[in-house]
Amino acid sequence: MTKFHIKSTTKIFLFYLFIPFIIVLILYPLLPIILNYPPDSINNAFQISLDGLTYTQQYLMIVILFSFFSLVILLIRLSRINNIINKLNDTKDKKYIETSIRKVRGLCLNTPYLLYYLEILLPLILMPITFLFVQAYILTIIKICLIYILFFTLGAVLCFVFSQSQFKKILIALHEQFPEISGKIENETKIRKNKSLAVILIMQLMPLIIVALFFTSLVCYTKAAEKTGDIYYKSYKTAFNRYFTNDEYNDIYTIIDKLKNMDRMDSSHTFFLLNTNGEYITEDGSQLSPFFIKYSLEKSEAQGGRTYDYYCLDKEGYVQKINYTGIGDIYVGVIYSTVQMTLFKFIVISDIVLLCIISLTLIYISYSLSRDIKNVTTRLEKISDKNNDELTKTLPVTTENEMGNLIIAFNKTQEMTRNNVNQLKQNQEILMERERLASLGQLIGGIAHNLKTPIMSISGATEGLSDLIEEYKSSISDPNVTVQDHHEIANEMQEWISKIRNYTSYMSDIITAVKGQAVTFSENNQDSFTTEEVIKQVSLLMKHELKNALVDLNVINNTNPELKVKGNLNSLVQVINNIISNAIQAYNGKEDSQIDLIINTKGNNLIISVRDYGCGMTEETKNKLFNEMFTTKGKNGTGLGLFMSYSNIKAHFNGDITFSSELNKGTQFNVIIPIH
Repeated sequence: MTKFHIKSTTKIFLFYLFIPFIIVLILYPLLPIILNYPPDSINNAFQISLDGLTYTQQYLMIVILFSFFSLVILLIRLSRINNIINKLNDTKDKKYIETSIRKVRGLCLNTPYLLYYLEILLPLILMPITFLFVQAYILTIIKICLIYILFFTLGAVLCFVFSQSQFKKILIALHEQFPEISGKIENETKIRKNKSLAVILIMQLMPLIIVALFFTSLVCYTKAAEKTGDIYYKSYKTAFNRYFTNDEYNDIYTIIDKLKNMDRMDSSHTFFLLNTNGEYITEDGSQLSPFFIKYSLEKSEAQGGRTYDYYCLDKEGYVQKINYTGIGDIYVGVIYSTVQMTLFKFIVISDIVLLCIISLTLIYISYSLSRDIKNVTTRLEKISDKNNDELTKTLPVTTENEMGNLIIAFNKTQEMTRNNVNQLKQNQEILMERERLASLGQLIGGIAHNLKTPIMSISGATEGLSDLIEEYKSSISDPNVTVQDHHEIANEMQEWISKIRNYTSYMSDIITAVKGQAVTFSENNQDSFTTEEVIKQVSLLMKHELKNALVDLNVINNTNPELKVKGNLNSLVQVINNIISNAIQAYNGKEDSQIDLIINTKGNNLIISVRDYGCGMTEETKNKLFNEMFTTKGKNGTGLGLFMSYSNIKAHFNGDITFSSELNKGTQFNVIIPIH
């Protein structure tokens, strides 16, 4: 894979750095604006005296805390992927390669999900804890956490999508380098419910919808509260300027009476008095927060008398400094809430309703899309399971989008596959017939040679009989021929007739065997036969080929000769003859060799073994032997022999063929047939 995987993993790591960095840059100036922070209240001594940390310090601490765990886990996993692939390129051990590819696949497929969940769950868990350390108000924690979670969720989705695309490239490169092993592993892959297409679509789209919905709602509510605060501020500023002039006051009760006589815009608004050392009196006895007191004393004058009650709280106020005899300056003011409860309830209800509608719609669309794809997948799986009936069924086209195009393409591919399968069947039948006829021709050639001997013997016997007949004719009128002589002539004639009968019986057996081999593999005549009949036909039909190759057939029958086996005798003989022919060729012309034909029973199975001690098979040959029409004979072989034999035993006997082979030591084939 050269260094492709390093480039991909580096891109992934840099992207996981880049996205948080962009979020940090956007969120840093945006957060105080969105949440309506009090002016001049962050990144200064004022904030440090209250919170102990500045806004920038808090911000960086949260970002680093959240990013650290994800980046460390990502770095560990990317390092593991690089190390495994680097070692993978330096080995040829197939088992190690397969194990390594499985590990890389697991890391590539699971890492995006792991980081996705971490980047969403960590802010939910750690952020509230972080703000509790700075003793922030609950409402402040909720609002700030909500903004952070929304933005980090957005970043998690972007990182998830990008990292998946890069991890896919690594898997594709692995597949291209190790196609056979990767293909085997991929075929074993099963879809997990939590990683289905519908779930992935919901995972990617639902957070984006939630981010957009809640962010918009929060901004709208905050700005509405800000506008309410502006209205209250301007109204109370006008009222206080009218009631409290620049006169000097020497009676606290006079000030209180003025406050009581002022019109308030809501019964919940509270007037207060505040001196410069932080002591205060409120109209209803309620407490003022340290932030409100400090901001009123130090910052309100610069803000035109406007003051605030901590970050993100919907509570503000107006203060005005007046002169008080003997004490100096004191502050009078009002504190009011800018909470828009009606608007808040409306926004919450609207968000819930919209979220439910959008969620249901998204779920329906996702599962509908997933279902359409699953229909195509299911049909392909049935076709791959060699269910030829499925090739005649087409899928209905119910949409005019890409899914419709996919179904149309599937139907066209299915039609083409059906035509190809039919053509392959025809070609296979032709090839198998040619192979059968070629084998039959070779067999007949050997049989013809075997028939020469009995034919010549019969010819000689007829000549002998002719001579005896002539001798007998001439002896009829010869008085010197005794009865004993007549009996001797008759005995000689009987001997020649017995020889002719044996020769004709042998020829009949050969012709019967040849006739049986003339049937095609497709015929499935069910009858029964004994193991002795198998041995007899194999011996007859292979006699010439074994003799020419100077190879002995050592037959060992460990079964009951009367044992009945259901099936077609001729088909089984064809299979065994083919295996014996291959065993002969395994000796490569070596003379005085031996092939063992061993027949045993094990449980409910008849096991017919053919063992040679020839060249054996390579690993490549073993892997391809029964999976395809494979031959080691070059142009002189079709690869149909063992393929046909295996198919025949599977289809017609419900049996199996196994083998074991060791290079340069020999091979053993086992034909296994159920006998009950």
